[in-house]
Amino acid sequence: MSHPAVSNTRLRSARYAAGYRSQQELATALGVGVRQVRRWESENPPWPHPDLQQALTDLLGQNMEALGFTPPAGRDQPDPVRRSLVGTSVAAVGLAAVPMQSAAVMQPASVAVDFQTVTWSHRRLYWSVAPADLHPAAAAHAVLGCALLTGTAGKTRRTVATALAETYLLAGRIEFFDLRDADRAGRTLLLALQAAGQADDPLLGSAILAHSAFIPGWAGDRDAAVERMVAARTYARRGPASATHLAWLDAVEAECETRCGNVRTALHLIRHAEDVLAAGTEHEFAIPGWLDWFNAVRLAAFKGNTQLAAGHLPQARTTLLGVLDELPATEDKQRTVIYGDLAAVEAAAGNPEEACAYACRALDQLEITWYATGMDRVREVRRSLASHQHDPCVQNLDERLYGWATTVSALSR
Repeated sequence: MSHPAVSNTRLRSARYAAGYRSQQELATALGVGVRQVRRWESENPPWPHPDLQQALTDLLGQNMEALGFTPPAGRDQPDPVRRSLVGTSVAAVGLAAVPMQSAAVMQPASVAVDFQTVTWSHRRLYWSVAPADLHPAAAAHAVLGCALLTGTAGKTRRTVATALAETYLLAGRIEFFDLRDADRAGRTLLLALQAAGQADDPLLGSAILAHSAFIPGWAGDRDAAVERMVAARTYARRGPASATHLAWLDAVEAECETRCGNVRTALHLIRHAEDVLAAGTEHEFAIPGWLDWFNAVRLAAFKGNTQLAAGHLPQARTTLLGVLDELPATEDKQRTVIYGDLAAVEAAAGNPEEACAYACRALDQLEITWYATGMDRVREVRRSLASHQHDPCVQNLDERLYGWATTVSALSR
């Protein structure tokens, strides 16, 4: 038996643009038989049932007339409205939802891959490009992503939304960890969460929520940090999440607890994270590409900082030196933080010369790759050396620390 000729090119084009490469894929998404889709793409497509009209317009982003259907005589065509994610900048308060015009030009499915490719490139550039240079590019890319969402649907739209959420997450990380602008980072992470919702990506949502917990955690607001971590863990259960993801959630919460003064709780979370990584899960093959900021070495870095806060100086020194030995050559930003923590260990142990030596190594690294969090570590060490401020090693550190640019930066904060 031969199939009807495919003549409804409008529906077929919309299907391709939405990322459904075959009639079967669209049929599965709609919950109908593939024969029904063939009929709709035939020369004289039948008028769908109202529920299927709504489903078609939601999936494909155009009204029935634009999809090649003609309503039966005497019957008004319904006007389902597809609401779509739009925005104008990373600094926006939220992503406004506006109706898509029925005559909007739908983008081809290839735009999702192209947009995603740039997002992934920005992710890799984060580890080496100066944040002040990368942030404007990420912000502009997010504006483009918001515009693309109004001209995409179905799988294509979800792919764009996922990449947009990752772009906003990257921008928020830069704002918080590199530019030290917590308020702006909070607004950007909200945009990231909204985009992840459009993509229906719970693991990405979990990562965004955990990053948002850093903001109150670093400010000493434990209740707000814990609340966001509960939400992050809830989203992770929907994933399902890998052991790497779950261990990172423990590490994030441990850092928040450390900064809120609860080091015993933090050490317990670190031990749990180590156990989770050692045990693994059946979902390790599904670790997403964006989870590139955490592994066993990074967990050890969290552990060393927590041991330092707990006053376990010999253990912290051993842990952090081990991290330095295992840290990949590309981890310039993390290396700055480790040098800063080792300097803090030596300062707390009453070894100002060793502390200054590590602090200067951190400054050397900062001249190569700027990282505000790393500079914060150095400044904290210098404050802890106040009783040694007349020592030559400390004065030499001051010569390095208080150049024109760094002094202006310190006073502007």
